[in-house]
Amino acid sequence: MAADEIEMSTILLVGSDFPLIEGLAQTLGTAGHRPVIAHSLTEGLQLASAERPLVAVVERALALAGGDVQRLSLAPGGAVLLYRTGPAPMPLPASLLRVVLADLTLPLERHRLVALVQSVRDRAVAAGRGHVDTPAEDHPRL
Repeated sequence: MAADEIEMSTILLVGSDFPLIEGLAQTLGTAGHRPVIAHSLTEGLQLASAERPLVAVVERALALAGGDVQRLSLAPGGAVLLYRTGPAPMPLPASLLRVVLADLTLPLERHRLVALVQSVRDRAVAAGRGHVDTPAEDHPRL
């Protein structure tokens, strides 16, 4: 897959603040990415299973409450980013620290979000992880 095809990889946005999520979607879309919006972690898991995103941007409170962030199916080389709209009330548990690339304060760190998404995309291109493997049952038998 060419670098420009990876650039259009899906970016999953999961959050309960609709205006913020919509603004992030517009920002990422303008930067050349394809954002997909989910308003709950359950909805995000469903969307991610249908089309594995390169990056999942998840509201911190939803990640802490649901605990299912680890189950998000990401494209090869993908990453999870958490965000919050205010100060972090408590440190992240170790189980989340292992799977989260960054914990952002939005909308203040919007430019950092775009830079991190671009960095993950560039890393996927450099590592040759530009395609999503299909399950074995989807391949024709020889």
